[in-house]
Amino acid sequence: MIGPAAEAEIIAEQLGLNRTSAEILAAYVELIEELGTDDVSMKLIARRAGVGERTIFRHYATRTDLLLGAASWADRVVFARPDYDSVFDLPLALRQTMTAYGQRPDLAFLVAEAMMRGAAGTDPAPSREHLERLLWQEIPDLQEDERRSVLAALCHLDSAGTWVALQREFGMAVHDIADAAAWSAEATLNPLRSRTGAHYG
Repeated sequence: MIGPAAEAEIIAEQLGLNRTSAEILAAYVELIEELGTDDVSMKLIARRAGVGERTIFRHYATRTDLLLGAASWADRVVFARPDYDSVFDLPLALRQTMTAYGQRPDLAFLVAEAMMRGAAGTDPAPSREHLERLLWQEIPDLQEDERRSVLAALCHLDSAGTWVALQREFGMAVHDIADAAAWSAEATLNPLRSRTGAHYG
């Protein structure tokens, strides 16, 4: 099992970031939570990251680039998805992810906004590849249109955008959002249980 620092390095590599870029984003994400996006100056970010202000601009030409980069970082590091080995474990994983969004709402809103803008490096469906692989392994007889439909439903549920919509539009509490996402995933997956060779509770 790897530690948080090593995991952050792996994620930085996956996002195509060098160490300095990753340190800038990590510092900015911390400051957003402490002060909000409007009150974080480049000077503060530079001090927290241990770099000069010019270094920040060399890595992120505009404040928008920096903000969108921070959203990608938050989604992959702060809201890292829990591991699960069966597609039928997704509801529990979703419950954990939605609870994590609720515990850090400022960052959840940031990630959702970046996803809606289609920001580079921000994945609107961070669990898609994993879910697709599990569906192939566990339910290989799914027709292509069924697979697309199931994937679309599950990936839509597993997003900061869904958390924000439920919180903003309906004013739902953190645990209610987590329950709603988990129940919705169960409703999508339940008809598929009989089509596997395994037995799930």
